[in-house]
Amino acid sequence: MFFLLPAILILGVFTFYPIFNSFLVSFFSGYNVVTGEFDGYTLIGNYVTVLSESGFRQAVLNTAIIVFVSVPISILVALFIAVAMHSIKPLKGFFQNMFFLPYVTNSIAIGLVFAFMFKGNTNDLYNLGLANQIVTWFGGTPVPWIGVGATYWSAMSVILIHGVWAGLAFKIIVFLSSIQGIDKQYYQAAQIDGASRNKQFRRITVPLISPMIFYILVTSIIGAFKTYSSVVAIINVNGIITTGASGQINLKTIVFFIYEYLQETGRNGALSEAAAAAILLFLIIMVFTVVQLRVGKKRVHY
Repeated sequence: MFFLLPAILILGVFTFYPIFNSFLVSFFSGYNVVTGEFDGYTLIGNYVTVLSESGFRQAVLNTAIIVFVSVPISILVALFIAVAMHSIKPLKGFFQNMFFLPYVTNSIAIGLVFAFMFKGNTNDLYNLGLANQIVTWFGGTPVPWIGVGATYWSAMSVILIHGVWAGLAFKIIVFLSSIQGIDKQYYQAAQIDGASRNKQFRRITVPLISPMIFYILVTSIIGAFKTYSSVVAIINVNGIITTGASGQINLKTIVFFIYEYLQETGRNGALSEAAAAAILLFLIIMVFTVVQLRVGKKRVHY
């Protein structure tokens, strides 16, 4: 028990206390930046305010799309690459280092690279981004992915591609190490029985690494719910693309929405509303995690 005390203290100070404090702050209003005091108690008023804002509902939609699209694709692609790397003996170390490099690279830097790659308006400095160069090589015209003239889905596609690519490195390393830990006797017995490679993958590989697949699924969903830096780097610090007279494209995520509240220091209640939005995000993540843990008990083979 005493060996766990340092870890419990660290969790208490840096995790449990901030959550509890945010929960308390979410019930107050009228925060004064100078004195650090609140004007009064508002019960669920901050939650009603946050939920009634169309910007928050749009942020929830944007975040949900990122979670339910990028996470499954990233896991499938990472699993495919890990299986392929396990089968390729030469240069395995080189490919491991190559795929792991993005994991140790700053997320803002990666996002800026994607912004350069997908810029595509004819009046934009970055018209000749790599993505549009490939399009023109095949006889197409440059696509306004994230610039003036972009659509919601063109801009969201760039964020999703970034989310899939940025999450591959860690997943590949985890899957590859899990596959390498499987006893070869299982595959040898399956080969004697005449099982195909596809059947070996479905009946041996996937069940035996299912705990790691489940772990990656849970952590990836939590990470996707906290998406923020990629939107800032790829889109802009406002999370909005101005499309001219026709309007704007809102690509803010829930975390982006929370940061905006925190920056509104001149408006009373901004800190409390940010805390309310943060608690709502915490509850959403907790519900998804509990559901996954319940489902995992029946689907995961330990």
